[in-house]
Amino acid sequence: MTESGARTPPARGARAGRLGDLPRPVRFLLAGGLAALVSWLSRFALSWLMPYGLAVLGASCISMAFGFALYRAWVFRDFGRGGLRQVPDFVLVNGVTTILVALVALAGRALLIRLGAPCGPAEAVAHAAGIAAGAVGNYFGHAAITFRTRRPRPPVAAEG
Repeated sequence: MTESGARTPPARGARAGRLGDLPRPVRFLLAGGLAALVSWLSRFALSWLMPYGLAVLGASCISMAFGFALYRAWVFRDFGRGGLRQVPDFVLVNGVTTILVALVALAGRALLIRLGAPCGPAEAVAHAAGIAAGAVGNYFGHAAITFRTRRPRPPVAAEG
């Protein structure tokens, strides 16, 4: 509190510190959840312009860029490599999981429509299921490949 009795808001670093105190899997779920929301919502807009399958792939690309920034800032801050060197690995991991997302979304849509669901809701639910299927692979792939921390190699003893 200030001398006037007014409360002072927490410093910006204090808010960031609270997020940073959360376990890495929780931070991953928060960042991934936001990226998934971006993917899911952007697919609706893209579906106005292109077929469902292409809209799912396009939405995945949009959320991939968004997710990279969030994962670097919130989840994998203690990485040992520069950001530009992480991009190819990030694209590789997301490329593999994007295939999974697309397969689940397309198969889920076909199944739900076959079961009598209207096309719009079937697409929304199937895309959400595809995003969920790719989330687990993303966590382990990014932790093991994209944002891994490199341990220093022990020095090689000189032969003498």
